[in-house]
Amino acid sequence: MEYRQLGQTGLKVSRLCLGTVNFPERTAEDEAVAIIHRALDEGINFIDTANVYSQGRSEETVGKGLKGRRHEVVLATKVRGRMGDGPNDVGLSRRQILAAVEQSLRRLQTDYIDLYQLHQPDADTPIEETLSALTDVVRAGKVRYIGTSNFAAWQIAQAHGLSALNGWERFVSEQPQYNLFDRHIERELVPFAEANGVGILPWSPLAGGLLSGRYRSDNPTPAGSRRDAEFWMPSPGHIDARLELVERLAGLAAESDVPLSQFALAWVMAQPGVTCPIVGPRTMAHLEDNLAALSIDVPEEALRTIDGWTPSGGVA
Repeated sequence: MEYRQLGQTGLKVSRLCLGTVNFPERTAEDEAVAIIHRALDEGINFIDTANVYSQGRSEETVGKGLKGRRHEVVLATKVRGRMGDGPNDVGLSRRQILAAVEQSLRRLQTDYIDLYQLHQPDADTPIEETLSALTDVVRAGKVRYIGTSNFAAWQIAQAHGLSALNGWERFVSEQPQYNLFDRHIERELVPFAEANGVGILPWSPLAGGLLSGRYRSDNPTPAGSRRDAEFWMPSPGHIDARLELVERLAGLAAESDVPLSQFALAWVMAQPGVTCPIVGPRTMAHLEDNLAALSIDVPEEALRTIDGWTPSGGVA
């Protein structure tokens, strides 16, 4: 396994991060724990979850899977989503952050979180309040590093400036959506991240499963798929165009004698500024397929061909 620096920190993370959005709602707890153990055995040392995944049950499953092996892992979770019915059970206020971090620690069965991330921006809370609260949980030893997810480059830049002025903790990473269909981060976020030492941890590298190779023009909704389960809902106007692109990409992958899923994941890993993509296997077979992508190098000619097919810096 190859390991990379997370932004400008001294933390080293594996080229793949194990995402747990499917645990245990779509992946039974026993299989989820087996997937975690398999990932660790293969050298994956980075696991990502969130308090809102299955309303805390994902964190609980991760905690069970890491029992006795917590020391092997860079453990990441997130805060922002609604976790109760009250008006203060959502968002990035000081109250919510201080409460949520304690709840996540309990569910994860750990006394510290390596990377605590803001799941989305919160327009109702001043970023100064959020940064101050995050700094407090770091200095209390409950969190090691802080990051963001689904933030724009300007929002991270604003936060960095405030952190420098006030001596607050600095965001070290960002989780954006990024795949062969959605390359919008190449316009601003990637150049900003490379210039400012921010690690990029792409989610949905297989476009919600559309790049798994299961979806074809003659079978657009295979039984049991995310689309079939209404887990992944693309814009109807883009379905035909995307399926046509899937066919072309599958042909390009076949020229390298690899499955489309592995080819698409390898493409993300090869992009400038990317620290490691987050994969979300639902089954052990999915994890094995993800792991196989680690040994694939996308040919330069194929990279140029893809740039002609998918809009760099845009959304297909």
